[in-house]
Amino acid sequence: MKRLLIVWHSRTGAARAMAEAAARGAGAEAGVDVLLRRAEDAQAADLLAADGYLFACPENLAAMSGEMKAFFDRTYYTVLDRLNGRPYAAMIAAGSDGTAAARQLARIVTGWRLKPIAEPLILNTAAQTPEAILAEKHPTDADLAPCADLGAAMAAGLAMGLF
Repeated sequence: MKRLLIVWHSRTGAARAMAEAAARGAGAEAGVDVLLRRAEDAQAADLLAADGYLFACPENLAAMSGEMKAFFDRTYYTVLDRLNGRPYAAMIAAGSDGTAAARQLARIVTGWRLKPIAEPLILNTAAQTPEAILAEKHPTDADLAPCADLGAAMAAGLAMGLF
């Protein structure tokens, strides 16, 4: 059985909702075990045991969240040269742009020689005031549909041996 690891971090709920939607989409695929892990809890052993990865986090101050960066810092060298060629995709929750966090994440996993299977999925929450930025986010079903589709596509690709 193939395994899809979804690592996420969220402060206000948007990236968590994205990760959960992707897990639901992936869970519908037979022959794929889906493991959903908070970035704080994910370990190198989780990465080594997985066949593919989805990473979901918010963009904070034009970078991925500190907790997601800490996950990469904590696991990077332990798995270096042991994940080569495995597929991944990224999901970013952002108040406006999101591309800086996506680029930062892509640069890190390039060192692991992971293979992107999709363009980064960016959910723009349009949060621009301090109150809106700090408020709990509640993405709509329409907002989360692309996340579920990405999870399903990743799982289907793993199950069929496409990547």
